[in-house]
Amino acid sequence: MDSPRLPEETVLITGGGGYFGFRLACALNRKGAHVILLDVSPPAQNLPEGVTFIRGDVRCPADVETAFRGADVACVFHVASYGMSGREQLNKALIEAVNVGGTDNVLRACLDRGVPRLVYTSTFNVVFGGQVIRNGDESLPYLPLHLHPDHYSRTKSIAEKKVLEANGLPFKQGNGVLRTCALRPAGIYGAGEQRHFPRIVSYIERGLFRFVYGDPESLVEFVHVDNLAKAHILASEALKAEKGHVASGQPYFISDGRPVNNFEFLRPLVEGLGYKFPSLRLPLALIYCFAFLVEMTHFVMGRLYNFQPFLTRTEVYKTGVTHYFSLEKAKKELGYAPQSFDLQEVVEWFKAHGHGRRSGGQDSKFILWDAILVLLLALSLLIWLPPSKAQCM
Repeated sequence: MDSPRLPEETVLITGGGGYFGFRLACALNRKGAHVILLDVSPPAQNLPEGVTFIRGDVRCPADVETAFRGADVACVFHVASYGMSGREQLNKALIEAVNVGGTDNVLRACLDRGVPRLVYTSTFNVVFGGQVIRNGDESLPYLPLHLHPDHYSRTKSIAEKKVLEANGLPFKQGNGVLRTCALRPAGIYGAGEQRHFPRIVSYIERGLFRFVYGDPESLVEFVHVDNLAKAHILASEALKAEKGHVASGQPYFISDGRPVNNFEFLRPLVEGLGYKFPSLRLPLALIYCFAFLVEMTHFVMGRLYNFQPFLTRTEVYKTGVTHYFSLEKAKKELGYAPQSFDLQEVVEWFKAHGHGRRSGGQDSKFILWDAILVLLLALSLLIWLPPSKAQCM
């Protein structure tokens, strides 16, 4: 059941120019809230009436302060982050500055301005680092920082702890305290998603999606953007006094609640665009080795050519190792009930934008970087195979 219509209040969304931030803004706007978006770039879509965009960077305290100016903000949704996937994962300095420094700035502004509620968009990765997790819950400890395989996961863990530790802190002026909670979403999908699916489709169309990897029984989770928006609104409401501040200081795992093999999840997209789903399955360890070589190549060549890595080591873990989580806490305390979605809307979106063989899309030519990928995969095979097997090739 959808959350009720909100009272007329003002909310601020950091990272509001991005895919999820803007979708959340539209959902809040439909429920009667006035929404302020803070981001370095505006949304691609037109702003609905009642939604205001302010250009600013969470790394800059003055920009964050500007977003609050002249507004009595009732809740902040801190969505802004950097380094989730691809080449972004390899920019350590920027990841640290946005995810940790930016969170510090947002928390400081909330306490200075007397904002009563803050909902933080976290990630599964604060507890996951490549180990198998089946139906885990919020009692799981944070993964030790030195075990995180990437800077994004490590900094999101640091930031989440800061947010939850800020729960109950008094405002700098006046009475009242800040109430905070954190949502840990699975991989986000939906029509128009601009981070993961365009990259996957580009690989499909270039003929690079020719194999899958890992155990076919491995399971991961996804969350539709509208389910995630609903969870954020419910979490904001659960920080209020009339809800007993039930979410105060609490983390929640959020997903569609349907564990699935990563590649089987993608099958409708591949076949829906008119391509053959690959039958070749490679060992996870081989692909991890390949991803390591890709990262090392980027480290050497990145300053001359900042190419998009085919895969990073973290992406191999996230797509090939079983990890899924219970929704019981979110259901019980937030009233979260995910709606069922599939990839058909995603397929139709890509077709409408000229992708897919049946809509006139063509495989692109074999380019230099594709050749380098093949070479790195071959080198990974030589490194991964035992010496006796490698000598026989």
